[in-house]
Amino acid sequence: MTATIQLISPVDGRVYAERPYTTPAQIEQALQAAASAQAQWQRRPLSERAAFCNAVVDAMLGMKDQIVPELAWQMGRPVRFGAGELRGFEERARHMIAIAAQALAVVEPSPVAGFRRFIKRDPLGTVLVVAPWNYPYLTAVNSIIPALMAGNSVILKHASQTLLVGERFAEAMHRAHLPEGLFHNLLLSHTDTGAMIASGRVQQVNFTGSVDAGKAMESAATGRFLGLGLELGGKDPAYVRADANLEHAVENLVDGSFFNSGQSCCAVERIYVDEKIYPAFVEGFAALTRQYVLGNPLDEATTLGPMVTPGAAMFVRGQIAEALAQGARALIDPQAFAADVPGGAYLAPQVLVDVSHQMSVMRDESFGPVVGIMPVKGDDQAIALMNDSEFGLSASIWTRDLDAAERLGEQVDTGTLFMNRCDYLDPALAWTGVKNSGRGVTLSSLGYEHLTRAKSFHLRHEI
Repeated sequence: MTATIQLISPVDGRVYAERPYTTPAQIEQALQAAASAQAQWQRRPLSERAAFCNAVVDAMLGMKDQIVPELAWQMGRPVRFGAGELRGFEERARHMIAIAAQALAVVEPSPVAGFRRFIKRDPLGTVLVVAPWNYPYLTAVNSIIPALMAGNSVILKHASQTLLVGERFAEAMHRAHLPEGLFHNLLLSHTDTGAMIASGRVQQVNFTGSVDAGKAMESAATGRFLGLGLELGGKDPAYVRADANLEHAVENLVDGSFFNSGQSCCAVERIYVDEKIYPAFVEGFAALTRQYVLGNPLDEATTLGPMVTPGAAMFVRGQIAEALAQGARALIDPQAFAADVPGGAYLAPQVLVDVSHQMSVMRDESFGPVVGIMPVKGDDQAIALMNDSEFGLSASIWTRDLDAAERLGEQVDTGTLFMNRCDYLDPALAWTGVKNSGRGVTLSSLGYEHLTRAKSFHLRHEI
């Protein structure tokens, strides 16, 4: 009997979709086809690649009415927010298409008499994209469209929780008439994914997921000299200075903490507030948090859906319980949220005060709707606490002082430093992390450097 993947919906706990795993013969066929198609694809002018990729984006947007409820059923995000992911998908894809000509342009050093010298950016070959469930279109498009624009073929291994997203990508490629063999959506087991990486038949792996899974990727790639891009999550901090616009900071940090039920690599998970405004900030933050509506994500009134699995919710409940046992104080009453049933995937948002860095909720990635808030005496203490983490994906500083934000930002160990915003990816900027948040770059012109290899031409034409 063929093994299958079951997609269990967090909405009601039932099987929403079931598909067979890709067989070894199908994997082999995909690898061969990808290599063959890529050899032809890299010879196409960039303008033709751009036309195909723009058609892919158009095709995906044309499926919006089906995609939005599918997302709710697959991973629990309320339908009122579903279209936002597609807007972000389009923004990133169109930007990476638009900058490709400049990013991939030939580099010519200063002229030398008698010589023609230049550097080309050649495609790597086949790029394996291993995408997560939490932002299944956004994270995948970060690599897929630029990989194709750079002249590579692509194999997508999407998370089992969002396996229908992989099918949507495949359908968009089909509707755009992308050349046969250039894109493959495969349903791979962890073992098959590792074997594909270890085979040496993919030249770049772009992975978004957990630290442990990232280590497994590195282990599989050992000795293969392939590129490995890893985005491995975070414990992203925010610092609210005394001069911050309090109302703006509260509104945006509540959203940055609880959007997508906190299931974002760059969600705000810990907040440090100048002690002068700490009481007012906490009061406003808790009041706004209480306005969330926890419920069925298919209901337009719902602003907070379930977590992806009951197990994920149980982990966060455990962090909260441990913090309370160590002296933390909860500002939100879960009983005010009728959908929050112990043991289930529906989890009320929680705001914790009287927390410390001895608590897991302030150290370990929560990936859920909980945030701890601490008062600080000033900049030095805030920066020390922000850097007291094994992660470094993004961080934010809330202030009216641009110079201070830049000065303090230089001291924060992070891949992206925000001022007066959070939980956002600007496709014109490099998306990267430090420490256990990973390595490599997607988006921006720098993202193309990780999808190509330099090839130098040193031509002596006068002898």
